[in-house]
Formats: sequence, C-alpha cells, structure tokens
Amino acid sequence: MKRLPAAVLASVATAALLALPASGGHGHSGSKGRTVIEADTMAAVDGAFVGSANPIRGINGGGLPWQIDEAEVELSSNGRIEVEVDDLVLLEAAPVPPDRQGTNPAPNFVAVVSCLTTVDGVATTVNVATDPFPASTRGDSRIRDRIDLPDECIAPIVFVGPNATTWFAATGVG
Repeated sequence: MKRLPAAVLASVATAALLALPASGGHGHSGSKGRTVIEADTMAAVDGAFVGSANPIRGINGGGLPWQIDEAEVELSSNGRIEVEVDDLVLLEAAPVPPDRQGTNPAPNFVAVVSCLTTVDGVATTVNVATDPFPASTRGDSRIRDRIDLPDECIAPIVFVGPNATTWFAATGVG
C-alpha cells in the first residue's frame, strides 16, 4: 500500500475543515464557535442612509446623521456576539440641532445581525437582535449576548441602534 505524502494529507484535511458550515452551531468545536466577523470599525449612518428612504436589509437609518469614534465587533458561528462602541453620538454638525450635537439620546443600544439565507428555496433576509444594553449619553455601550443565527448566514452585517428596526452604526468602513 502506498503512503500519501504529509503535505497532501494536510491539504486534504484543510480542505475538509474549510468545507464545514460557518454558522448555526454545526461543524465547530468548543463553546466559542468560529469567528464569523471580527471588526474594529463601523460606519455611522449618514447621507443617503439617514431615515427610511434607503433601508439596508429592512433596517432604517436613524433620523439624523451620527458619528462614531471607536468600535469592536466579534460574532461567532454559535451566535455569541460582542460589540463595544465608543462615542456613538449624533453628528457634531448641521443638520443636527446644536443642542443635540455630540450626544446620544438613546438609553439603550441593541446589536442586530443581518444574514442572507434561504427559506423554502427562496433567498431571504433574516435579522436577529440582541437584548437591549445600557448606552451612556456619550454613546458608550458594551453588548455581550448570544443570539440564534440561521443555519446558513451569508454576508452577515452587524448593526447597532436603539431597536431592531433602526441603525446608527453598521460594520463597514465609514
């Protein structure tokens, strides 16, 4: 019997691992799951995304422009999510009224994970929100939760806002 070289075996093992599903708690070991998203930046709602004219995956932008200083996001395949935002506040410029600039009027933030998936063979958007977590008037908040992701979560986006239907910041480059 011929033996396969170690490099070939390693390549086959790596390919098998990469073929495992990335979400829904399948195909990973340990309690953390595999990292699906890890980001150290978010884009604040601004421009054409302010309000309900141009929702992203069914989620409307906040009614005024926002800004964010820092963010860290980590989403695991088992639904564990951690989001930390610093200075997620209303834009310090017009059209925000001067007395509201640089403030956060929302007492709580939620994180919403938006996935593209298939339901009965049809492409569908599924949005899953965390519980609300306290947010300071300076726009600082730390969200740590576990959510039920669909088994197939393609092109996930993480949003932060006051509720599951409005976003102030989203993963991406602003």
